[in-house]
Amino acid sequence: MPSQALAEPGISVLHGNQVPAGMTVEEICTQMVPPREVVLGCGPTREHLVVVELGKFERKKFKNSDLRDGQAKMEEESAHLYPLPRKEALTLNRKTQLETDSYPIMLWWSPLTGETGRLGQCGTDACFFTINRTFLHHPMTKAFLFYGTDFNIDSLPLPRKAHHDWALFHEESPKNNYKLFHKPVITLFNYTATFSRHSHLPLTTQYLEGVEVLKSLRYLVPLRSKNNLRRRLAPLVYVQSDCDPPSDRDSYVRELMTYIEVDSYGECLQNKDLPQQLKNPASMDAEGFYRIIAQYKFILAFENAVCDDYITEKFWRPLKLGVVPVYYGSPSIADWLPSNRSAILVSEFAHPRELASYIRQLDHDDRLYEAYIEWKLKGEVSNQRLLAALRERKWGVQDVHQDNYIDAFECMVCSKVWDNIRLLEKGLPPKRWKADVTHLSCPEPAVFAFSPLAPRWSSLRDMWIPSFEQSKKEAQALRWLVDRNKNFSAQEFWALVFKD
Repeated sequence: MPSQALAEPGISVLHGNQVPAGMTVEEICTQMVPPREVVLGCGPTREHLVVVELGKFERKKFKNSDLRDGQAKMEEESAHLYPLPRKEALTLNRKTQLETDSYPIMLWWSPLTGETGRLGQCGTDACFFTINRTFLHHPMTKAFLFYGTDFNIDSLPLPRKAHHDWALFHEESPKNNYKLFHKPVITLFNYTATFSRHSHLPLTTQYLEGVEVLKSLRYLVPLRSKNNLRRRLAPLVYVQSDCDPPSDRDSYVRELMTYIEVDSYGECLQNKDLPQQLKNPASMDAEGFYRIIAQYKFILAFENAVCDDYITEKFWRPLKLGVVPVYYGSPSIADWLPSNRSAILVSEFAHPRELASYIRQLDHDDRLYEAYIEWKLKGEVSNQRLLAALRERKWGVQDVHQDNYIDAFECMVCSKVWDNIRLLEKGLPPKRWKADVTHLSCPEPAVFAFSPLAPRWSSLRDMWIPSFEQSKKEAQALRWLVDRNKNFSAQEFWALVFKD
């Protein structure tokens, strides 16, 4: 494993262990709330910002006004909240509308879909899906669906009744909501759809369309051409614009750059420019971008966080393009490689100096380099776990002929609810499902420390470790308040977090 050392936490009111003397609760709310935490009830208004990542590459902010009436008013069109094609809903005629009381209600507590009401078919079952919070106390409301990034401390559906299931959909980075990654909070949920293979609906392969794109030679640049391109291109390419994330990838790459040439196109450590039309992060799936990246022999594929099974397009994209990924991120990545020799794992090198030496060796020896792309040239994906995951998943990626993963999540919950309804009709006890800590597993963030000449930490880089530590207290406080099973204020929550 690479040598790592933990940073000394900076002195910050945000991450302090106790409330400074004389500080009001309102001041606590405004000064001690960590990034991405959403707080209602602090300050003069109830308006707040919810951060949502769309299209996997671009963050947008949506302003929610008062949610008490159940109708979130978005500055953007609701369709933008749901960028995936929707599963066709059942046709609701007047008679069917009058009979919606016959269907279990799945209430999206996070307004992810923007749908005020839809009767969705899930196999032989049907459920009514809505973001309308006026259904909170409806007798047919059976499940509450939460989007992880937007899961916040305020306005939870409490008191929680015995027949109310909670379901979590969280496919994104842990940095978006660290509370979810601790046992007190993740075990609040009955069902999960996360990037973990242990989730009830695993989304580990969410960025991979299928095995055929891995085998495809469409973008592959012949090795002879890549060797010629080396006269003007570095052996390695790096493209990141989300700088100083919890994985501390920029520190590693910065150190690596002192031992080997790296072309860096993104905002992080940039030394090379993309064409103007490709500078938008949304262009990272454009044909032109693919053609540029495909010219390189190696790409630094570093995730923004280190979590088991958290594997993004940073890994799959180069495999599709015929570029060897130099990967850092999921500790379980070896379980998902197309073949035993398809990626270079940073974790196998003690220092960037050793990694640079190895890449240089492959760069100068075609036979050694080709061993990493042989699987693709032959069209042989030998990893049976990966093949099974792609074959067995109940959703597709960019495939209009399959449900998307949000539809699959909704139907998973709908089917579980119906299973219990049928058990109760037979006089049998319902089956209780519950998430556990393996459904979201991430170690505490750490930082690389290679030499005393490393640049001074940015405020963002300095934040992740204490933020993670504080999130443990937030998780404990939230669990205590939810178990109390009555509504609580943001002031109550933060007072518990900082009580010591």
